[in-house]
Amino acid sequence: MHRRHLLLTAALSLAAASAAHATVAPLSAGSGWSTFDVADIIANDGGLGWIDIGDGSALGFQFVVPSGFSGRLTVVDGGFSGDAFSVIANGLLLGTTSAPVNSLATNVGLDFDAALANPDFSRGVFTLAAGTYLLTGALTTSAFDASGALNSTVGAVRLEVSPVPAPPALATILAGLCGLGFAVRRRSK
Repeated sequence: MHRRHLLLTAALSLAAASAAHATVAPLSAGSGWSTFDVADIIANDGGLGWIDIGDGSALGFQFVVPSGFSGRLTVVDGGFSGDAFSVIANGLLLGTTSAPVNSLATNVGLDFDAALANPDFSRGVFTLAAGTYLLTGALTTSAFDASGALNSTVGAVRLEVSPVPAPPALATILAGLCGLGFAVRRRSK
């Protein structure tokens, strides 16, 4: 019993120490790409979560989607193609990025717009409701060479927000589309 208590205390202390060394970066809508890294050899916990390359600490992005707005979150791989990520918001899995093509010959460096335009690179687009978010992620698929998985990459996130149409405006749009459809149908008869 005493040994179990010591192990539990040690695990809780380690978890608290890891949480204390986490980096939380603000993410602002319309501010462009914000980068994250993955490197099991540098990460403080030795894992495949998103990290701050400067100190190896776990990295999360905090942001707010205002009331009356919806968010569009884009996540993309950079560097060499071949990596994919799980994307987690407030501790819950939002989803994963698309399946990549492993190609160490394809390297876009930190040009995330080029990566987004290239189908070899993994990407994901997620729609978010109004609310406060803490975004984290982890590498689920790694680019590899003859030695095996690299477990090291760079990626980026970008947030865009747009107003949600008010119900009267939405009703007007739908009525207009119905009217247009009716007029086209009458003409074709």
